[in-house]
Amino acid sequence: MVPKDKKGSLNKAFKYDHHRFRESSGGCRVPKKEKGKSHSTRPVTHRKPSWCKYTPEEVEALVVKLAKEGNFPSKIGVILRDQYGIPLVKPLVGKSITEILKEYSLAPSIPEDLEMLLRKASRLHAHLEKHKGDRHNKRALQIIESKIHRLSGYYKRKGVLPKDWKYTPTVLAVR
Repeated sequence: MVPKDKKGSLNKAFKYDHHRFRESSGGCRVPKKEKGKSHSTRPVTHRKPSWCKYTPEEVEALVVKLAKEGNFPSKIGVILRDQYGIPLVKPLVGKSITEILKEYSLAPSIPEDLEMLLRKASRLHAHLEKHKGDRHNKRALQIIESKIHRLSGYYKRKGVLPKDWKYTPTVLAVR
């Protein structure tokens, strides 16, 4: 029940905090730039499409070739989709792109999503060195660093990163 004052009107001091009472998955809300729902859709079935003429060996060779050219796994997937007409690698080969790269010892040492966040933080650090009064990007850097800390904790628990790995701006300078 909402508290009322002596006159019977709603108490102005009472404010319903919908963030506190919402049903959530337990984590806190992370600020992001994405606002819309527009995106490409994945194939409905996970079977090999009838129009795809590539054999699993050819797809695996393409993945290895593109990785040796210096492409990240997500970029490899986009290239295979757009240039070769391969919608998904896993239904064709039975393994994901990163699993194929691990077989050939071409997998990146740091997971791709963490690597991209580290690069973004590095660019923002360089920007803030020149423009010390830029408060908006200072806040953006805090948000990115928060994402880095949360993601690195996850990868440490999963054993992808070593337990002693720690994010510092000097880690960025090495990259």
